[in-house]
Amino acid sequence: MTRSAFAVAASGGRDSMALLHCLARAAQPAAVDVIALHVHHGLQAQADEWAAFVERTCKRWSGKGISLQFAMQRLSGKPARGQSVEAWARAGRYRALAAMAREAGCDVIALAHHRADQAETFLLQALRGAGAAGLASMPASAERDGITWVRPWLEQPREAIEAYVRAHRIRFVDDASNADPRFARNRLRLTVMPALRAAFADADAALSAAAAQAARARTLIDEVARADVAAACDDNVLVQQRWQGLSEVRRRECLRAWLAPHAAHGVSDALLDRLLSELPGQQPARWQLDGGELRRYRGRVTMHLPSAPVPAPWPCAAAVDRVGTHAVPGFAASLRVSRTRNGGMPLALLRDATWLAREATQRFQRAPDTPPRSLKKQYQAAGVPAWSRDAPLLVAADGQLLFAPGLGADARALAAAGQPRVRLSWETTP
Repeated sequence: MTRSAFAVAASGGRDSMALLHCLARAAQPAAVDVIALHVHHGLQAQADEWAAFVERTCKRWSGKGISLQFAMQRLSGKPARGQSVEAWARAGRYRALAAMAREAGCDVIALAHHRADQAETFLLQALRGAGAAGLASMPASAERDGITWVRPWLEQPREAIEAYVRAHRIRFVDDASNADPRFARNRLRLTVMPALRAAFADADAALSAAAAQAARARTLIDEVARADVAAACDDNVLVQQRWQGLSEVRRRECLRAWLAPHAAHGVSDALLDRLLSELPGQQPARWQLDGGELRRYRGRVTMHLPSAPVPAPWPCAAAVDRVGTHAVPGFAASLRVSRTRNGGMPLALLRDATWLAREATQRFQRAPDTPPRSLKKQYQAAGVPAWSRDAPLLVAADGQLLFAPGLGADARALAAAGQPRVRLSWETTP
């Protein structure tokens, strides 16, 4: 039977070493392995010493009836231009912790944040003008990319951890950078919080409770937003009339929830302000976003993800003269050929068919007993936006137009009643 295992983020500081000791003792009777994960940031001269200290401590405690393993990863690179050292280190630390946990076969990582940390985080977020998501601060448990991050001491006061350290004579290291006033959290911790606690004895508990209230509010907002997205969208296409029927605040949160999966760096308030102002228009329009392009056409708003440009190979042989799904060369799409009893064209027409680029002179007949018209006019009548008209056309060996993506089969190519026939459908590739 495979033994269970979980990991603890161990920087070497007081809180993380106390949590590592406590959880390792609790895990031993249950035959659960504990792995100390240490991230070497490379920012301090003592970084090597801290890594060695955590490793030595794991070995020493393992000799006293506790089973502990040790893993370390060094961060590489440096902060990007304009990125704070704090933000760079935090992002790199979480990536490294997750990578080490996966390599060790763990899907749970414990973090040593406590109530005072939560209070500081709430105040920092408030000073930055954060909304409910930011004010919710740190969750007690969260799942990201297959890893569950837990903070078992989030409701514990700092004094309880200090008492645990004294009771078990736990050694730890001090990071001198924690006293550097250049960092916002340090200024808050060293200057603001002592004065706040002197004036309000229960400041930490009150701020932590406010963070919990914000977390509940954010959960409710997200639930309503998901319901609004489902009601306002057809197959992930935002229908303007439905969306505009919502109140302004719900329109805003609906947009945020709809765009979130495509926004690598989050959906900013500035972007939401702009879209709330500009989206209700009627003319075709585009908005460049971090994760793609937003397009409005005839009351429908779609998200288009970027793709690498592919040289157009047309004209080229189509090879679609059999039932099945056929890739379109040089295009992120495929053509599905399926048998049908109603409508459709003879399969024989597809023999030696060719993909051609669209030309201004080509004409298309949408239905029997209607006149052929230019493709441009047919696309306009069908409500196909200009940016979706660049797909190639399928033509027969004699040059007869068979199929136009967005419009379907040309009526002149449809089979007579009683003949075997197939239906063509265009499918884009994600």
